Amino acid sequence: MNEFVFFTAEEKCQLQTLYRELLKLSGSALKNDDCSKLKHYLKKAAERQLLQRNIFAMNPVLQDMQTALIVASEIGLTRGSILGVMLHTCVMSGYCSAQQIQDDFGEDVAGIIRGLNRIHELYDKTPVIASENFRSLLLSFAEDMRVILIMIANRVNILRQIKNTDNEEARQKVSAEAAYLYAPLAHKLGLYKLKSELEDLSLKYMEHDAYYLIKEKLNATKQSRDAYIARFIAPIQKKLETAGLKFHMKGRTKSIHSIWQKMKKQHCGVDGIYDLFAIRIILDSPLEREKMECWQAYSIITDMYQPNPNRLRDWLSIPKSNGYESLHITVLGPENKWVEVQIRTERMDEIAERGLAAHWRYKGIKGGQTGVDEWLSSIRNALENNDDMQLMDQFKMDLYEDEVFVFTPKGDLFKLPKGATILDFAYAIHTNVGNRCIGARINNRNVPVRQQLTSGDQVEILTANNQTPKQDWLKFVTTGRAKSKIRQALKEAQAKQGAFAKELLERKFKNRKIEYDEPTLMHVIKKLGFKYVTDFYKSLADESIDINEVIETYQNLQKYEAGQNEHAPAISAEAYKQQSEAERKTTPHDDVLVIDRNLKGLDFSLAKCCQPIYGDEVFGFVTINGGIKIHRCDCPNAQEMRKRFGYRIVKARWAGKRGSQYPITLRVVGNDDLGIVNNITSIISKEEKISLRSIGIDSHDGLFSGNLTVLLDDTAKLETLIKKLKTVKGVKHVSRN
Repeated sequence: MNEFVFFTAEEKCQLQTLYRELLKLSGSALKNDDCSKLKHYLKKAAERQLLQRNIFAMNPVLQDMQTALIVASEIGLTRGSILGVMLHTCVMSGYCSAQQIQDDFGEDVAGIIRGLNRIHELYDKTPVIASENFRSLLLSFAEDMRVILIMIANRVNILRQIKNTDNEEARQKVSAEAAYLYAPLAHKLGLYKLKSELEDLSLKYMEHDAYYLIKEKLNATKQSRDAYIARFIAPIQKKLETAGLKFHMKGRTKSIHSIWQKMKKQHCGVDGIYDLFAIRIILDSPLEREKMECWQAYSIITDMYQPNPNRLRDWLSIPKSNGYESLHITVLGPENKWVEVQIRTERMDEIAERGLAAHWRYKGIKGGQTGVDEWLSSIRNALENNDDMQLMDQFKMDLYEDEVFVFTPKGDLFKLPKGATILDFAYAIHTNVGNRCIGARINNRNVPVRQQLTSGDQVEILTANNQTPKQDWLKFVTTGRAKSKIRQALKEAQAKQGAFAKELLERKFKNRKIEYDEPTLMHVIKKLGFKYVTDFYKSLADESIDINEVIETYQNLQKYEAGQNEHAPAISAEAYKQQSEAERKTTPHDDVLVIDRNLKGLDFSLAKCCQPIYGDEVFGFVTINGGIKIHRCDCPNAQEMRKRFGYRIVKARWAGKRGSQYPITLRVVGNDDLGIVNNITSIISKEEKISLRSIGIDSHDGLFSGNLTVLLDDTAKLETLIKKLKTVKGVKHVSRN
């Protein structure tokens, strides 16, 4: 095969090596003339310059051969899959058709190629969104499971080869896709070795610093870890040998990805992960004695070391749905260190490492294509018949059953929850499409907006300019996006209706030469029994209340207030709702507490727990004494208040500066260098309209930390100050408390 002119000298050597390895692994499965035919196809496609390197400049023949090796050695697939991997590029490049492959190699190979090329076509349609690729894979899932297995092997191979690529953007995309899609798929199928490699390599490229931090730490502690493992297993080995068990033991360090996930979950460093490694005891047991000997080993170990009963995992009695069998225990070893011990047999270990393909060889099937075919057939049957093989049934239930996949006329793929309607799909495309939707056409058949979608539908949305959202639409849409957009449209329509009613009321006031006062009108609205301003204006618009009655009530209240002295009792916070001019122009339908210098007659104060200042997003909280506390929306207590006392939350916003400064506490951390505190206070003193109120500094181990309380006008001043403090040499961190 070294005749290909587009191979470099190095690639020619590599090709020969790979070719020999592949023949060694799959020679018995290939037919006599398969190799010569394969060479012919690849040679001709290369001579016509149809074989193109990918985005990483990888040679397509080498890439396919490397993938085929993984397919053969790691997964156990044979002739159809190997030839399908090697020949699909010839079909994709246009050199030959799938029918020609079928004539020369058989339907099995051609079927694999059709599945692979269909996935590549779907990738071309949606090259960016990882979830779309995921759904595309699932659509081809039921036709031939081997296609998914080949795609997993292909991603493993690509991640192995791209460590020195210059195309960082493409590497990030492939890595994210591997972590999001292919590693979970490999896990579901029991391909733990490939799953760990996908996770580790994607982490290496996406979180470079974290990956090498953990790797270097593991390398640095390897010697002491190995010595500890030796001390731990020595007495166990003697006891197991005395019991007459045949076995071998090995220490297994957790994958870097697994350690990183634990570090994030437990908020600690590598040293804080106590179970960095596990001891694996692999018994050489006959099938009928497997469980008995595993529990015998368990008894020996727990007699020697104290077990943690909460960490016992028994996958012997009930194996995992993907075929995994093992007994996991955690015991307190020497030096009071917790150690995980995994007990399994040779059969169980091979299934754990190589997936369910290994399972069939232990059911009396002597390897080869027959065993693989039975395995794949069982997966397909599980998908269709819900039989005892729970793996694929569970896989389908988790990732497929609750979703439908539909296409636009242009071929764009959309994922929606099961039960989604035409209207849900319309809103998934665009809000305006949803608002104007009157139905759809599916496979040249007109359907109403209520029609539920099924996977594979090609849907053309029909719209009309005079269509508007209806209240009853909320009864049959299922997606959160559709519901929120419909509510928003209905609210906007209601707002327009309310604006019309408000304009009508103000015009009546003007005609009767009545002075319009917003606070007084709010009292009227409350007195008439309306909880929300929007409900009041809606009633005005649909004439369910008489506008003359409103004006009469307003005049009576105005006369009453005119007779009160300036020191009348303050209005209760619960009764008070006021809107500024700016608020009325933007959201005339919302009740909002407006905080500005003109706010009178209302008992309110700024919360000390979060110290809100002008410019912060805020809300009001009605206290038990009737006053209102103003909190920042990101206040540490906000979530609890909303959850427990949602009925006491009042919308609020700043309408203007109140002519005063606000106290803010800043947390500063840095190196304890000579003069650093003076530098910090010097910056504050030079800032216009900012004054230092108090400062408290603690020093420890060469670092200082402390709180500064300053008075300033608004968030803009605050952000400027924080930026300037961060520029001080030695300051490591500045944040608002």
